[in-house]
Parts: sequence; structure tokens; C-alpha cells
Amino acid sequence: MSKEFYESKERRVLLAMRKTLSKIIRDLTPTDSTIEYPLKTGTVEDIKACLSLISVREKELADQAGIRAAQPRFIDEPKPSSDNVVSLNSLRKK
Repeated sequence: MSKEFYESKERRVLLAMRKTLSKIIRDLTPTDSTIEYPLKTGTVEDIKACLSLISVREKELADQAGIRAAQPRFIDEPKPSSDNVVSLNSLRKK
């Protein structure tokens, strides 16, 4: 993996911006559902757009550095065919 990728100033700025925006959202989100959300809808949409742009740029930087992001797997998703799984039934003597 590219050392330059992890030490790049742009990546560090993007990471700091993403974390800061996420913390602001967490801090402003009311714990009680009866309390009105303090941000206007337009502001929320702008924050979402910023986070989306940050995510896209982080992916571009990772792709340029040759870093492949791990994809999440669902528990009910079939395992990749590259796994070497042997059925217990095939081991039984007939």
C-alpha cells in the first residue's frame, strides 16, 4: 500500500472534514423525538452533499494509490467460490 496515500495532506484534510461534519450531526441530533431538529432541511442536504463529495474524492485517491476498499458482506450472502469448503457428507464412507 502506498505510504504517500496515507501521508497525503489532501487525505488528512478530507478525513478531518468528514469526522468533523459527522460529529456536528451527532451533537445536534436530539435524543428525544419530540424536540425539533435544529438545522434547516437545506443545511442538512448541503452537509449530505459535502459528505458525498468527500467520500467520492477519498475513493478516487485510494484508486490512484492502488488501494482496494474492503466490501461489506451480509450474513446471508453466499460465500465467494474461492473458499475451499468440503462438505462433511462427502467425507463419510459409504
